[in-house]
Amino acid sequence: MQQFDVLIVGGGMAGATAALAIKKQCPTYHIGVIEAFEPQGQAHPSFDDRSIALAEQSVSYLKQFGLFNPQWSFAQAIHQVHVSDRGHFGKTDIDHQHYNCDALGYVVEVNPYGNELHRQLQSADIGMFCPANVAQLEQRIDHVSVTLTTGDLLSSKLLVLADGAKSPTRDKLQLGFTSKAYEQGALIANVEVAGGHDGQAFERFTEHGPMALLPMSKDRYSLVWCMHRDQLHEYQTMTGTQFIEALQSAFGFRAGIFTQVGVRAQYPLVLGKVDRVVHHRAVVIGNAAHAIHPIAGQGFNLGVRDIQSLVLLIEKYPREALGEFAFTHEFEQSRLADIDHVMTLTDGLVRLFSNRSRLVALGRNCGLLAMALSTRLKSPLAKQLMGHVRKGNK
Repeated sequence: MQQFDVLIVGGGMAGATAALAIKKQCPTYHIGVIEAFEPQGQAHPSFDDRSIALAEQSVSYLKQFGLFNPQWSFAQAIHQVHVSDRGHFGKTDIDHQHYNCDALGYVVEVNPYGNELHRQLQSADIGMFCPANVAQLEQRIDHVSVTLTTGDLLSSKLLVLADGAKSPTRDKLQLGFTSKAYEQGALIANVEVAGGHDGQAFERFTEHGPMALLPMSKDRYSLVWCMHRDQLHEYQTMTGTQFIEALQSAFGFRAGIFTQVGVRAQYPLVLGKVDRVVHHRAVVIGNAAHAIHPIAGQGFNLGVRDIQSLVLLIEKYPREALGEFAFTHEFEQSRLADIDHVMTLTDGLVRLFSNRSRLVALGRNCGLLAMALSTRLKSPLAKQLMGHVRKGNK
C-alpha cells in the first residue's frame, strides 16, 4: 500500500492547482493525484475550448507558486469591465486604474492552461495515477484507504475531492448535493471583433439573458451567452453568418462589429452546493463543492479560494493532524460564508436582471447609474469581481 499525506481525486483545473500549491508550500509532503483521463491523447473534459476569468486576487495567489504568468500567450489582461442593461439607460464601467492594479484580472484559455498545469505536475515530485478511478474507499480512524480501478492500493491522511460537478467520489461518501437547474443554459464560443478589444470585458443584460464578452489573445472574445434552454439548439446549429447576425442584434454595437465565430458548445446552468464540504478525513473543493451561474465569472475563483484555505490549514497543522476533526471543521468554517455569499450574489443578479417588471428595471438601472457616478458605490462590485471577499473568508 502506497502512503500519502494528501491524496487528491481529480486532476482537472481545481485538482491540479491544489496539488501543485500544496507541494510547493509543503515540499516534504507526499502528494498523490488520481485522474480518470489522460491529459494527452484524448480530450480531457476539464480542458476544453472554454476560457475562464481569473480575478485579481486569484492571479496574485497563483503567481506565488508559479501557477500563473501574465506573459503566457494564452492569457489576456482585463483592464476594464463595462456593465449595462440592454435597452435601458443604466450602465457603469470598472477600470483597473481606479483600483491601483495592473489588471482587474486575466482571461485564460482552459486547454493550454490545463496542459501547463499537467506539465508542472509531471515534473513535480507528485504521485500520478492516470488514467485511474476510485473503485473503493474506506475511512479509518487515522487514514483513508483507497482502491483504484488499476488495482493500486493507496492510503492517505487527507482525501481531497476535486473530481468535478458530477463527482463519483462524493457519491461514494454519500455526501448529498442540493441543486436546482436554471431555465437558462449557456452557449460558449470564441468570436472575433473588428478593431480589437483593448482589454475591455462586457457584462450585458438582455431580454433573453445575460451575455459576457471576455477579452482573449489575438483580439478575440470569449462569449458566454445565457439563454432559455429551448433556444440553445437553434443558436448552436445556425451557420456562422446567421449566428454573427443574431449575436450582433442581441448584444448591440457597444463592443464593435463581430466578424467571425469559432466552435460553439452549450452547457446547462445549475445552482448547487454539496450538503457538507467535509467528511471524516475528507474535504470537497471546486466544482465538486459548488456550482454557480457564470454571470459574474466567479466559479473558478471560488475554487481557488477553496485551495487557498486548504493550503493554509495544511501548512498550519502538524502532518499527523491532517484530516482530523479539528482540521476538517476549521476548513468548513473558513469556506461556508464565502460560498454562500457568492451563491446568493450570483443567483440574485440572475433574478434581478431576468425580471421584466418595469419597476424592477427602473430600480436596477438607477443602481447602475449611481455606480457610474460614484466610485464609492461601485467599489463593492469591483472588489467582488477582483476576488477580494469579506473579512473572515481567508
